[in-house]
Amino acid sequence: MKNSLINKDIAIIAYSETKIVRRSGRSTYDIAAEATAKVLEYAGLGTQDIDGMATVLPSSEAGNNFYSNYLGDHLGLTTTWTQTTDLGGAAMLANVARAASAIQSGYCEMVLSIAAAAPTTRRVDDQRSYRSEFRNPTGIQGPPGAFGLLMHRYMHHYELNFEALGKLAVVQRNGAIVNENAVEGLRKPLTVEDYLNARMVSTPLRLLDSVMPCDGGNAILITTTDRAKKMGIKKLAHPISYSEIVNFNIRDQAPDITETGFSVVGPQALEKATMSTEDIDMFHPYDDFLIAEMLQLEQIGFCGRGEGSNFLMATDLSPNGKLPMNTGGGQISAGQPGLAGGQLNLVEAVRQLFNEATDRQVPNPNTAMVTGIGTIPYVRNWGNSAVLILERG
Repeated sequence: MKNSLINKDIAIIAYSETKIVRRSGRSTYDIAAEATAKVLEYAGLGTQDIDGMATVLPSSEAGNNFYSNYLGDHLGLTTTWTQTTDLGGAAMLANVARAASAIQSGYCEMVLSIAAAAPTTRRVDDQRSYRSEFRNPTGIQGPPGAFGLLMHRYMHHYELNFEALGKLAVVQRNGAIVNENAVEGLRKPLTVEDYLNARMVSTPLRLLDSVMPCDGGNAILITTTDRAKKMGIKKLAHPISYSEIVNFNIRDQAPDITETGFSVVGPQALEKATMSTEDIDMFHPYDDFLIAEMLQLEQIGFCGRGEGSNFLMATDLSPNGKLPMNTGGGQISAGQPGLAGGQLNLVEAVRQLFNEATDRQVPNPNTAMVTGIGTIPYVRNWGNSAVLILERG
């Protein structure tokens, strides 16, 4: 299977995050500028060193036909390659692969992958397609309704132990408590009992099953390994494998909504990296809902179908455990900065590989798997599924 990343000629050399905040009152551009300034300071670079930019179209800027132009202008960038990806929570992982291809093809040398969003301050997106005709009139009322239905379907097939989801919620909350960038309202201790007693939102989905929308931003810098070494950079994270699938199982008009594209891209990404799940030191899955993480564990191959509850109960998921998961709290406990949330767990994985995660540091990690999810189609599962594997340089 062809893999243009396996030679480790591409490296992530820097990362940054802004504080995640509810109703910040800030513009997307303002947040992006802060994240960019921080990542440039981290790398000791200036805007003149950046000749490529990749971003996601956030709901706070949707409808802007020239978003990447204006964003680059606001950041003071002149670029020879620019990418705006609209794969939702999968977009920023996709941008790592796209940036790598652009660098390998000679379009640019140093890419700023910048994600910023302010959906709790300003939201102007208009997701039509089938939504206004079929989904909205049924009263699903957004992602929580859709995932409540998904959980019901899963329970039709398999046993779902809610204490297992509660354990995962607690593990991620523990990460958020020691994460200074996490939204302050969630930096409080949580117990399994708290999870079980949380109010129902869309039965059987509880309030603590899902993310809290917030404002925030994050950034990474991507370049060649050779250039990084010439710059004297010592800490590198190599993207060594990537797979994505869009509109999985689209030809089945009455599919099982628990089936996802991760059943394809998870094993595929591992095969490209010549790895198995046993070779993954940390798992940073996209976590808009706890059940989404469990489904990914099953369908990527960390455990068998229907074994997710038992796997979560039997596995130490803490930073010192067998499979650390979303060590910074993930989106569920750090807050979801809109579609910038698609890079939040990637930044945490890079931080861990750089051994800079302080109180939540995984001991000597060499590899990480990060995933992305985008869109919730009508009567199917996620429209976009992406898997990225990183290795420490």
